[in-house]
Amino acid sequence: MKINKNYQNIEETYLFSEVAERVRKYMEQDHGASLIKMGIGDVTRPLCKSAVEALHKAADEMGTAEGFHGYGPEQGYGFLRDAIADYYQRESGVKLFSDEIFVSDGAKSDLGNILDIFDQDNVVAVTDPVYPVYVDTNVMAGRKIVKLSSSSDNGFLPMPFPGLEADIIYLCSPNNPSGNAFPKAQLREICDRFPGIVVIDEAYADFSSQGSMVRDAMGRDNLIILQTMSKARAMAGLRIGLAISNPEIIHYMSNVKYPYNLSRPAMEKALSLIDKPIDEEVSTIVNERDRLSSVLPRYAFVKKVFPSDANFLLVRVDDANGLYDYLLAQGIIVRNRTRVPGCAGCLRLTVGLPAENDALLNALDQYSL
Repeated sequence: MKINKNYQNIEETYLFSEVAERVRKYMEQDHGASLIKMGIGDVTRPLCKSAVEALHKAADEMGTAEGFHGYGPEQGYGFLRDAIADYYQRESGVKLFSDEIFVSDGAKSDLGNILDIFDQDNVVAVTDPVYPVYVDTNVMAGRKIVKLSSSSDNGFLPMPFPGLEADIIYLCSPNNPSGNAFPKAQLREICDRFPGIVVIDEAYADFSSQGSMVRDAMGRDNLIILQTMSKARAMAGLRIGLAISNPEIIHYMSNVKYPYNLSRPAMEKALSLIDKPIDEEVSTIVNERDRLSSVLPRYAFVKKVFPSDANFLLVRVDDANGLYDYLLAQGIIVRNRTRVPGCAGCLRLTVGLPAENDALLNALDQYSL
């Protein structure tokens, strides 16, 4: 028995287990303690009424002999793909067909499917810094990685030209962990000039004024767009993601995905959320993000608050490790990004509810004394 030798090449920069272990130790010290979670990039708001009703309805239906469903279709029920296509037609005037939509249990699964359908010899390009899952999955697959250096000097927006020798490029827009979004014109230029596959992760696009590139996916054979319902639509706990691309790529992704990996209740809930307006929720988060962006620079230990189109902020401080530990002791968990290239001395703060953001600012007031 041999372990995949490529596993040893993963850089420990983004381990969820590290955050979980710190949370576990904190909770063990005080079983009655509450913790404000600003370390993971999902939303902090409870499920909306329509989503709760959809879950109850689906569960009640499964509890009757007449309504019980065993295994559904291998690739999930078609009603959800049809509803997604209808949504884009109404909201954006984009005519999508169900064979251009791939529904899964999240973007991480989609990334795995993308790996499986392209040859191992393909060279992969990623921006640096970027969501490390892109790097880690390809490292474990044994692929060569080309990193496109970016920093605050170029606004974390590297252009992969000229002379880039790669077959697949991963772009996260808005980017994790920097929070910035690529201008659409820049993304279009990349798609036009890059001869290989362009994967754009739009997990945080609902919080960005740039919006989605879905309209631009039509007629392009080299573009794969990944989206999620975990952020603005609060589906993180039930895992619904989707990919949009040309029918050939969607066909390949459908063939390699694990079957039956979406439950009917989860899909029913997703269906209930597609038609639910999210403008109010997004507006509240964006307003709170802007409030934190304006207040944080007033602290002497805050050196820079980077512009963000996401639901989090990347903040450079004097002592990231010390401030991280201090906030945890105050019952606030954030993300320490200081080990990520280009993010030395940085913490990433997920925008919480107004009261949670107030608690963060109060803790920082005490820290600055």
